[in-house]
Amino acid sequence: MELRQLRYFTALAEELNFTRAAERLHISQPPLSAQIAQLEAELGVKLFDRNSRKVSLTDAGAAFLRDVRVIQARLKEATQRVQDIHSGLAGRIEIGLSGSHFLGPLPQCIGELAHAYPDIDVVLNEMAPNDQLDALREQRIDISISRQHVEDDLLRSEPLWPDPLWVALPQGHALGRQAVLTLDQLATERFIMLRRDTSKFAQQIYNACLQRGFTPNVIHAVSEVPAQLSLVSAGLGVAIVPGSTRRYRAQTLSFCPLEDIGIHTQVHAVVRKAHRKSAIDTVLQQLQSFSSAS
Repeated sequence: MELRQLRYFTALAEELNFTRAAERLHISQPPLSAQIAQLEAELGVKLFDRNSRKVSLTDAGAAFLRDVRVIQARLKEATQRVQDIHSGLAGRIEIGLSGSHFLGPLPQCIGELAHAYPDIDVVLNEMAPNDQLDALREQRIDISISRQHVEDDLLRSEPLWPDPLWVALPQGHALGRQAVLTLDQLATERFIMLRRDTSKFAQQIYNACLQRGFTPNVIHAVSEVPAQLSLVSAGLGVAIVPGSTRRYRAQTLSFCPLEDIGIHTQVHAVVRKAHRKSAIDTVLQQLQSFSSAS
């Protein structure tokens, strides 16, 4: 049984006239009659009652028409979906990100993406920054939202939005009245830092302190920025964090901008150079257009 035969059958079932059905199909009447006869022979049932005056569906033909219409509708949906996937309008995209990005502009951007491209299924995977890059190389995720700029044989970075450094302080801390803080002013403070073995960002901050002539007094090393801010809120120390996280526990924290200490603070979308999903490019375009509009 061929799809062409089902198309011919549907046309004849709807027109109930060989001449009109053939005209609709842009073929002559003999090939239409031959295909219908072949279909009936293959099914072993009579689909049409026909004589010199009229053509009508048999009971079997009417039942077959209902099923064929379902098949054709599903086939049309499948055709549209595969075309959408090819065009980047549908598909499943796995995104790796750290918890701090939930406090910034990313959730709103993902919401706008879902509204603009409802057939792109975005899955968010909360992961440590270094683990994201491993997962990206191993093709377990498609995009990493990262503060690390990566450019190597396999991966490339697309800039999204700036996220300058701020200092999180317990409410009422003396330094909270400063317009801008320098790294030297933090030399005697207790630090709540991200774990340096999982975050290049944390290692860069640690190295910047060493370059200023002091070793930061790290009393707690945690995996995520929200954990840093919770401990700062409890009065246990200070933390250098991305400015986009300032909305977190704003009632129990003070935030001051930090001087430029030479650390790259741009947020990037990191992808494989040789990715094969068209929807990745669609998501990247949406992320970048959101960044330029905000």
